[in-house]
Amino acid sequence: MDSLLFSPYMLKEVVLKNRIVMSPMCMYSADSQGMANTFHQVHYASRAAGQVGLVMLEATAVTPEGRISSKDLGIWDDAHIEGLQTLTRLIREYGAKSAIQLAHAGRKATVDTPAVAPSAIPYDGMKTPLALATHEIKDIVAAFQAAAVRARKAAFDVIEIHGAHGYLINEFLSPLSNQRTDEYGGSAENRYRFLREIITAVQEVWTGPIMVRISATDYYPGGLTPDDYVEFAKWMKKQGVDVIDCSSGALVPASIDVYPGYQVPFSNQIKHEAQIATGAVGLITSGLQAEEILRNEQADLIFIGRELLRNPYFPRTAANELGFELSEPKQYERAPGTIKHK
Repeated sequence: MDSLLFSPYMLKEVVLKNRIVMSPMCMYSADSQGMANTFHQVHYASRAAGQVGLVMLEATAVTPEGRISSKDLGIWDDAHIEGLQTLTRLIREYGAKSAIQLAHAGRKATVDTPAVAPSAIPYDGMKTPLALATHEIKDIVAAFQAAAVRARKAAFDVIEIHGAHGYLINEFLSPLSNQRTDEYGGSAENRYRFLREIITAVQEVWTGPIMVRISATDYYPGGLTPDDYVEFAKWMKKQGVDVIDCSSGALVPASIDVYPGYQVPFSNQIKHEAQIATGAVGLITSGLQAEEILRNEQADLIFIGRELLRNPYFPRTAANELGFELSEPKQYERAPGTIKHK
């Protein structure tokens, strides 16, 4: 059968061989200096061999202070480039494209340095962060730009900016965590300013596709909603962002009703109301489910997270469900992926 899930997708000049994206998932396996190691090589290359179209690395810190943990991957120093370049080479060898998620943890950082945030409001039970001064905000914007330069040198195909899950960019966007009274706080336009400056700074040094991961709702009274993100997405589109990766939550503790495809409505709304390409993520576990999302035009790409931890060869499983004959690495051709019934 013809399959949208296994059809090519073009991001600027980058052609993905299918619509399956490995969602960024922290592995907490780097050394204390943020260096990639053998685990990362095996972990990411195996998903590329499994025929994922776009393999995205976990949240990779643009400053040492911006790590979620001391085991996060880093891209704040030129010394990180060689290890990351090895990952992109391995991913490319198996026919996939590579992406990196650039991140700053903000008030959720747990490394042994002061956490920072737009306002001195702690996350649930964590240490109170320091409110960033304007010049410190500019320094972090510059750190994202420098990280983009390193991502280019490491030969990544795509950059994703992490604006979700209660980390620094998300903290600026939401009025629950941003109570500033300067040009970075108050109105939606001001709260968006930090992300706007980061996108602009990255574009000055990067010509490839840019994605932004969002938390499409805070699940909390007075917080951001999908309607707010439609407006943000329109602004991102004007800036030249290519895809909005639609996750949700984690800015504040909240009760979330989780079920298969529970975040797909966010992707659908933003795609159609902001007229921008989106990625759907969240408890998508089968090829049939992924195909349905695409055929119903609820998203353009399918981000697979935990299912790819359980099954590095999820694309083969999905192809079998859809009756699609998936090309295999030549070493595996003796065990064809599609079982043909007489």
